[in-house]
Amino acid sequence: MAVYLDTETTGFSPARGDAIVEIAIVDSAGRALVDTLIDPKRPIPWQATKVHGITDDMVRGKPTLRQVMPRVLEIIAQEQIVIYNANFDAPFFPGQLQQSRGVLCAMTSFANVLGGPWRKLDAAARHVGHRWTGDAHRALADALACRSVWIWVESQARRRK
Repeated sequence: MAVYLDTETTGFSPARGDAIVEIAIVDSAGRALVDTLIDPKRPIPWQATKVHGITDDMVRGKPTLRQVMPRVLEIIAQEQIVIYNANFDAPFFPGQLQQSRGVLCAMTSFANVLGGPWRKLDAAARHVGHRWTGDAHRALADALACRSVWIWVESQARRRK
C-alpha cells in the first residue's frame, strides 16, 4: 500500500529557513489521514501566499510541524510515500521521510511513462482525467491529484507487462 503526501510551504528552500504551512496525507482509498495547516513560526512571504492562498492569520495558533510529526511518522512507518515532486517536499521533513518504506516520485514516474519532460501537477492530473475536489495548490487537493496520477502510472506499467 501507499500513502500520498503533499505540502504547501513558505518558499523553495528548507536550507534557507523555508517551512511547511500545510500538509495532507491521503490513503490509497483517498481518505485524508492528515489535513492540517501548520504554523511555520515565520512570516509567509506574499509570493507564497499568492500561489497557495495561505496567510499568516490562517496558520496562527495551528500546530507546528514538530507537533504533527508523531502522527506523520505513525502513518508512514509501514508505507511507501508517493509525492508529486518528492525532491521538493521530502527535504522539508526531519529525516526527509526516510522513516517510511520508501519515497516515490509521481512526477518523475509520470514523465517516464510519457517519455518526456516533467509536467506540473495540474497538467498531469488533467492528462489522467483527475476531477479536482478542492483548490489546486492546497495540500489535500494536490495529494488527491497525486493519487490519481499515481494510479494512472501504475495502470500503464501493468499494461506494458
